[in-house]
Amino acid sequence: MTQKIYNILLDDNKIGTTGLEYADPAMGVVFGQIHFDDISSGYDFFKTYCVANSIEVTSDYPDDRLIATGDIVNLKVVDQNGIEIKGQGTNIDGMDTDVFQVTILGVPYPFFEEEFPHHVKAYGDKFNNNQ
Repeated sequence: MTQKIYNILLDDNKIGTTGLEYADPAMGVVFGQIHFDDISSGYDFFKTYCVANSIEVTSDYPDDRLIATGDIVNLKVVDQNGIEIKGQGTNIDGMDTDVFQVTILGVPYPFFEEEFPHHVKAYGDKFNNNQ
C-alpha cells in the first residue's frame, strides 16, 4: 500500500506534511512526523505562535529546544482532496535536534476505520496473532 501524505495547515497556511504513520485505533488517535516547509526551527515557530495566540504550552525546555503544545484549534491536517482529519484535539510536540510530530486525538469511528484501515488491521492483527 502506498502511504498517504497529509498536508498540515496552520491558519489555513501549509506548514508541512505528515504520513500519520502511527496510531492507537482503540483511542481514535493518529500521529506522525512533520516534514516542515520552510521552517528552520519548529521550536521557535511553535513557541512564537503559541505565545501570540494564547495556546497552552504543556512542556517547554528552551535549552533543549523541546516543546509540546495543548490543542491548537487552527491546526488542521487534510488529505490530498482537502478533507480534514477531525478529532477532539490536535497538538504538536518535538525537538529541533530530533523530530516534531502532529497528534490528532479522538478521531471518531467510522471515519477512523475508513481513513486508516491499515492502522485498524495492524491493531487487530496484534491480538489475532497471540491466540
